[in-house]
Amino acid sequence: MTRWGMVIDLDRCTACQACVVACQVENNIPLADRVDCEHGRGISWIRLAPFREGEHGTRPSLRLIPILCMHCERPPCVKVCPATATIIGEEGLVGQIYPRCIGCRYCTTACPYTVRRFNWKRPEWPEPMEQGLSPDVSVRPRGVVEKCSFCHHRLQRAKDKARFEDRPLQEGDYVPACVETCPAEAMFFGDLDDPRSTVARLAESPRAIRLLEELGTKPKVIYLSKGESGGDV
Repeated sequence: MTRWGMVIDLDRCTACQACVVACQVENNIPLADRVDCEHGRGISWIRLAPFREGEHGTRPSLRLIPILCMHCERPPCVKVCPATATIIGEEGLVGQIYPRCIGCRYCTTACPYTVRRFNWKRPEWPEPMEQGLSPDVSVRPRGVVEKCSFCHHRLQRAKDKARFEDRPLQEGDYVPACVETCPAEAMFFGDLDDPRSTVARLAESPRAIRLLEELGTKPKVIYLSKGESGGDV
């Protein structure tokens, strides 16, 4: 059974926000103006959040880290959705079925990582930006909750190509836009259940940490803390 996951090396990450822009373009995320952002109504599936790293009693270091949907193995958002709009698939991806979403935002409240965004208004793009919308991704209507999907449409495309070539899906066939775009090569993606994959090896690194692991959500986005990155990859 495949279990897709991501590893982000904080030693390599430069907080350039290339992953944020790539996600915005790839997934047809509408733009938010200054007024929307002032009211907390900005839409972004990846955000850079301050993270304080260091042991208690020492001088901690402050850095910005990318935070996206953790695609938890025990996602609290799935349990609270009354419309079954939030589901977890067989391959571990936490999906959002937009036609089912009734906009109650229970999932937003239940998510401890605050990675879900409510679409407050009808999505619009200034001309000629609407010509760059991806045909592989739906444009979400007003009044639904949206979030990172690990670029699930790319998985379907990779499966179709592997089926056409009569071969199994290989590492590197399916890569989300943020991972592909990262100029520092700080993001890794693959099957956590495949011991030969890069992400599976990095997930066992002594530098591996999971955000709010004590909550028992078992996130599948794993961070590598400060250390010698060359020895892990």
